[in-house]
Amino acid sequence: MTIKTPPSFNVPGLGVDPLTQRIKEKEKEWKYKVAVLSGKGGVGKSTVAVNLAAALAKQGYFVGILDADVHGPNVAKMLGVEKAEVLAEKFEDGHFEMIPPTNDFLDQTTPIKVMSMGLMVPEDQPIIWRGALVTKAIKQLLGDVKWGSLDFMIVDFPPGTGDQILTVTQTIQLDAAIIVTTPQEVALLDTGKAVNMMKQMNVPYIGVIENMSYLVCPHCGNKIDLFGEGGGEKLAKKEEVDFLGKVPIDLKAREASDSGVPIVLYEDTPAAKAFMEIAQKLITKLEELKKKSKT
Repeated sequence: MTIKTPPSFNVPGLGVDPLTQRIKEKEKEWKYKVAVLSGKGGVGKSTVAVNLAAALAKQGYFVGILDADVHGPNVAKMLGVEKAEVLAEKFEDGHFEMIPPTNDFLDQTTPIKVMSMGLMVPEDQPIIWRGALVTKAIKQLLGDVKWGSLDFMIVDFPPGTGDQILTVTQTIQLDAAIIVTTPQEVALLDTGKAVNMMKQMNVPYIGVIENMSYLVCPHCGNKIDLFGEGGGEKLAKKEEVDFLGKVPIDLKAREASDSGVPIVLYEDTPAAKAFMEIAQKLITKLEELKKKSKT
């Protein structure tokens, strides 16, 4: 039975939390759970999360992306589903599950499943919630959504190291954390905190991506280091984690983001090539870890 109804953020029942049970059952169907985070805002974290999801889907993987930035959700818009109507399905036990909107960009990717608070409220309406409500909302976006079987569940965290990140890391077992930074020193200082938080949460694999790494001159083709050079690599070396690669500033990225099409689908751009290479590195690393865990 499919009905049009707004999601309820009330979890009935006493004793063992049924929502937590549903999350644990769903988690078994997600092969890899990957968080994307940054120590500070303004480094293009959501751009990286969206393009990583699209790069994986472009290779035939089944991907879902959860926008865990409750107060500043923008993933739905960046994936072109911000105007999608969210339906809900009622189950025999009385609970409802939302059906995530999908986009396959005219068959360029497998259908990417998207869930975000940006789909629940008008674009200009602020979400003024305290921590407890935010925590419950995130858990419901995990457990009361029909995610189905996924190769990759990508979680786009808000900037910093706050409640939303703790909620997710304590609710599901992440397989990887991708830390996004820029070459600037101020970004690197905060990014180190994000790396250490993921270490404390015992995330098995941590990788660093340096976004806005350089600009390719459209006239001469030379690289211009607008924000410095090598910061992401230095951070990865210092924190003893993997460096996954650099993503250049791409003049087409803003246009792509505003139109709801990830830059990775513009195959000839430098940024698209960088994201595809990074996605392949991540796949290789996670498969290696999975094999080791079975031996």
